[in-house]
Amino acid sequence: MVDASDAARIAALRTALEAHNHAYYVLDAPTVSDAQYDSLFQELQRLEHLHPEYASPDSPTQRVGGRAAEGFRQVVHAVPMLSLQNAFTSEDVSGFDRRIREALDVSRGEPDALRYCCELKFDGLAVSLRYEGGRLVQGATRGDGSTGEDVTANLRTIRAIPLHLRAQAGLAGRSVHPAPPRVLEVRGEVLMFREDFERLNREQQARGDKVFVNPRNAAAGALRQLDPGLTAQRRLRFMAYGLGEVRFDDPGEQVPDSHFEMLQWLADLGFPVGALRERHAGPGGLLDFYERVGAQRASLPFDIDGVVYKVDQRLWHERIGYVARAPRFAIAHKFPAEEVSTELLDIDVQVGRTGTLTPVARLRPVFVGGVTVTNATLHNQDELERKDLHIGDTVIVRRAGDVIPEVVRAVPQQRPLGARRFVMPTRCPRCGSAVVREPGEAAARCVGGLFCQAQRSQALIHFAQRRAMDIEGLGDKLVEQLVQSDRVRSPADLYGLTLEQLAALDRMGEKSARNLVQAINRSRQCRLERFIFALGIRHVGEEVARVLARHFNSLSALMQADWSALALEKAQIQKHNARARARGEPLLPVPLEGVGVEIMQSLQSFLAEEHNREVIERLLAAGVQPSGALTAEVTEDGASRLTDRPSGAALPLAGKTLVVTGTLVGMSRTEVEGWIRQQGGVASGSVSRRTDFVVAGDNAGSKLERALELGVPVIDLATLLSMGSSS
Repeated sequence: MVDASDAARIAALRTALEAHNHAYYVLDAPTVSDAQYDSLFQELQRLEHLHPEYASPDSPTQRVGGRAAEGFRQVVHAVPMLSLQNAFTSEDVSGFDRRIREALDVSRGEPDALRYCCELKFDGLAVSLRYEGGRLVQGATRGDGSTGEDVTANLRTIRAIPLHLRAQAGLAGRSVHPAPPRVLEVRGEVLMFREDFERLNREQQARGDKVFVNPRNAAAGALRQLDPGLTAQRRLRFMAYGLGEVRFDDPGEQVPDSHFEMLQWLADLGFPVGALRERHAGPGGLLDFYERVGAQRASLPFDIDGVVYKVDQRLWHERIGYVARAPRFAIAHKFPAEEVSTELLDIDVQVGRTGTLTPVARLRPVFVGGVTVTNATLHNQDELERKDLHIGDTVIVRRAGDVIPEVVRAVPQQRPLGARRFVMPTRCPRCGSAVVREPGEAAARCVGGLFCQAQRSQALIHFAQRRAMDIEGLGDKLVEQLVQSDRVRSPADLYGLTLEQLAALDRMGEKSARNLVQAINRSRQCRLERFIFALGIRHVGEEVARVLARHFNSLSALMQADWSALALEKAQIQKHNARARARGEPLLPVPLEGVGVEIMQSLQSFLAEEHNREVIERLLAAGVQPSGALTAEVTEDGASRLTDRPSGAALPLAGKTLVVTGTLVGMSRTEVEGWIRQQGGVASGSVSRRTDFVVAGDNAGSKLERALELGVPVIDLATLLSMGSSS
């Protein structure tokens, strides 16, 4: 029979221990002594042992760690975890402010119209915490920004992370939220305080184990332990700084509009947030914050590597937008790097996965910025000459942004008599193919992309991807196995793989091997533009591949092209059109529109390399047949269907710029944008007065609002597809 008094005591102890954890780890204001805390903790452990029916993953006793995991499963972030662009100088910060004001059309004469929230840039490991109904249900690392690793069990051991969200106190001028959001993803940094790091290293040293070079490495290693019990021993901390997905049960509820107030809202929910945060209206205030934080940096209990500036008005974030995988509305202002001197012993050349030749400095080992540095990239020949580096020089080394070792300059006054210059090789040190340096380019590259050992894995991964040859099941790890076992030396070898060979690989059963063989066989029939893109020619992306496929209409014509003659013809036509435009006369069609001289030179170098032509010939001999081009049509039931466009057909969207937004039924946004380009249109990421149409699906947001504001025509997917199929 269940003892009601024990059940009540268990609940009371859990509440009390979580309150003490919050006071100690979040507020830095302990409410009981360590002995009192331990007594309460042991009492709860005893009662939970007596009453296993009350077991709960949310209990404070579970923070000490559970069973070791066999591995970490992948987690796809509902909202991507973006990285930040960096600023290193006051000019960078002023430029950031100028770009924000231009994007928002806010003048400096309106200081109150724009505010920035200034906060610390913690030097730790970014994670995402997902709460549903106020309970922690999942924690994940950042990973590549889109997909991370599930480390929920390990994150539960961090006492600064609430297992339940606290009752919300409300903000000044805002109503109190009666309940936590139905879904709340909190982004923040796992880090280790310096005193805990020093204690850990003393314990490591006493046991004869290796010591860690800095708190960040110790924290990262602790979070990725398969045994949560080991994570619990490392005394990790957490600092919240942002949000991912948020959903309320009540549509009227919302997150505070101000980023500064949002941080206070997170603190009210029970999360630790940085106490050093301020709001400022312009670069002067931002730089003043940076200087004051820099002066306090050494006295902080944890490591930081800079400060972060974010536009405080959260409603403006979408309007300001994003670039690549970083927001435009925020920037990290990094602290200067530490510099030391050492000897440049030698310079080696590494061939990267894309064929770039990079000179690498071999240095006499030197301790800088918390790590021992023995190697540093020298980037390219121009950098070597600009810095006047000779093998044998005394050089100044720093860790740029506290992360990447960099050779800053030589000390010519200490140059020995035997010092010698470095010369970039003219043949690839890995495969012997020619090394070229295109006009205006700093990098030298191996042109044996389909043959070079250094580029082999990257070439295969690119070749097999969905937008190229679409060989489903040929992932990165499998490619590495095939390359390391020497079964595949070029893409052509894929078509000779047998079921038995594939089934013998690690983690490949007979069913998986059979599916992969079928996918390889299906890829033999492919469209020309996909095949061209799959070759991995420098500067030849999907759009250029489409232009080439439309112009040449066959692989043999592409292989036999006279690029010098084409470049001359194009230049002459462009010159003619410039005169004709001034006179109001008809213009001549420009061949290979969008394919400039640089791309032509890249194509010429790639196709002139005998190794590459040999691989292409082997692909054709294996039955790969590139032909056709993609279009789309709308069926009688209203569904979309992709089909082949007859050669020479007109392009109905030529000269049109379209923006796709919202959730579309039947086709992904990527597929729709690809189809727009196939029809000759431009698929843009932002709405402007030059936009011809906005294609809107369900839940279209700021782009739809912008289109309506500018009077840009808005159409649905069916209308768009009918525009293509009507030609």
